[in-house]
Amino acid sequence: MYTDAENPRASGDGSLHPTGTPEPRERMTHTLLLIDDNAIQAATRQTILKRAGYVVFAVLNPERALEQLRNNDYPDPIDLVITDHIMPGMNGAEFVTRLREFSPEMPVLVISGLAEAEDEYSALGVDFRMKPLLPQNLISTVQALIEARSSTRI
Repeated sequence: MYTDAENPRASGDGSLHPTGTPEPRERMTHTLLLIDDNAIQAATRQTILKRAGYVVFAVLNPERALEQLRNNDYPDPIDLVITDHIMPGMNGAEFVTRLREFSPEMPVLVISGLAEAEDEYSALGVDFRMKPLLPQNLISTVQALIEARSSTRI
């Protein structure tokens, strides 16, 4: 058995070997919950994250998302919650406050177009990003939050 450095046919980046067969990659799938009342934005972010290899459940209603989280209605544990700030019924800060009651350690990414909204999250332990959030920035932020959570579990 060769390591990638010793194997003359391994590229180390998941590309094809000279033989034309794909190099196997070890990749853990992570499950994300995306909450946004704007169906177009939710679908766009869901597509971006799915293409990056994540399992993504999109929910348009924060009340419904809380209910599903509380009841463990998802087939796999949720590794990260991504939420919008302004939504009907409750805003993102209210959502996170209620989430913290039963899931205090859940990583949360809040995406908002309102810079002043960040103050509402200061004591809630979230990562706050401004819109527009470019796809590569969304993916790198999600990766960083998941890696940070994984390293605290070890």
